[in-house]
Amino acid sequence: MTIRSVIAATGAAIAIAIAMPAAAHDLGETVTPHFEKAIPNISGKTLSALIVDYQPGGASLPHDHAKSAFIFAYVLSGEIESKVNDGPTETFRAGESWYEAPGSAHLVSRNASKTKPAKLLAVIVHDSGEKDITTPHE
Repeated sequence: MTIRSVIAATGAAIAIAIAMPAAAHDLGETVTPHFEKAIPNISGKTLSALIVDYQPGGASLPHDHAKSAFIFAYVLSGEIESKVNDGPTETFRAGESWYEAPGSAHLVSRNASKTKPAKLLAVIVHDSGEKDITTPHE
């Protein structure tokens, strides 16, 4: 699994090649592959990291995560609103974090501010052969 397909959706299908510059989306977000490495002591697993920059008022489209993808999200700056599965919509500030269990539906992911940018680090442990880590929510 390469980072090319890790983001196959913070909404639409947006496969990203590692050699490409940051990808901009029409919802006011930019997803940048940051790191990817097979985990040497866990056969068949890869760790990937992505930076998600949200413009003021920016958002990701609702999306589902692969059954192999465990996600740790950490707010680097600003405030991010997030809703996973049937949980409440919560606001996380810089320095705060949450996780998403494998197979989760990420129904809300957006900048809580209409005037300031926000930035998120997503760290994902997934099957090395997984084709689509994220797909549009149906």
